[in-house]
Amino acid sequence: MSSEYVESSEYVDSTGEEEAGESTALALKILVAGGFGVGKTTLVGAVSEIRPLRTEELLSEAGEAVDDTGGVDQKSTTTVAMDFGRITIRSGLSLYLFGTPGQDRFWFLWDELSQGALGAVVLADTRRLEDCFPAVDYFEHRRIPFVVAVNCFPGARTYAEEDVSRALDLDRGTPVVLCDARDRASGKEVLIRVVEYAGRMHTARLLDSVGQAAGSA
Repeated sequence: MSSEYVESSEYVDSTGEEEAGESTALALKILVAGGFGVGKTTLVGAVSEIRPLRTEELLSEAGEAVDDTGGVDQKSTTTVAMDFGRITIRSGLSLYLFGTPGQDRFWFLWDELSQGALGAVVLADTRRLEDCFPAVDYFEHRRIPFVVAVNCFPGARTYAEEDVSRALDLDRGTPVVLCDARDRASGKEVLIRVVEYAGRMHTARLLDSVGQAAGSA
C-alpha cells in the first residue's frame, strides 16, 4: 500500500502506479497548539501509535526574563522545536501530529510548521485562558480551521463550551470540546472533530471559489 501525504484539503489521486487491489493511504497534517504548559506534548504522546519525537529542553535561568511560567511553576521543561506523532484514525487515514512550541520566543517556527496543515487543535486551560489568544489569532488570520479543546485539569473550574467560545471571541461555528490530554480515547475524539470540521470548511471554501469563478465567467 502506498502512502501519500496530502497538504491542506487537496484530496488527490496517487501519482504512482497502484497494483490491482491496492488503495492509496491518506496522511493529513494536524497542528497541536496552545499556551505554555497546557498539555500539547502530553496529548501528542497519549494518542501517538509511534514513539513520539520530542524536542524538550530544561527551562533555564536565562529564559526566566522572557518566559511566562505563571500558573505552571512546577513545569521544568519546554518544547523548543516541535513534538511529532502519528495516529491512524481508520484504515487508510492517518494523521501526522505536530505540536508547536508554547513559548513566545519560538513563534518564528510556526510559519514553517503550519505549511500544508489541514487543521489545528488549540489546547486551552481555563485557569489561563488568555494564553490561547495568540494561537487563535494565528489560525484565524491564516484561515486554518481549528478546534478549541479545553484540557480539564484536576481542580480547574469547569465552564460550558459556549462560555469558553464567548471568552475567546471565536468565530461562529468554531467547535469547543472538553478533553483529557492524558487519555488516548479523549484525544482521538478531539482529532476526529478537527478532521471533520476542517474537511467541511475546506469543502465550503472550494465550492464558494467555484461559484465565484462561474459567476464571473
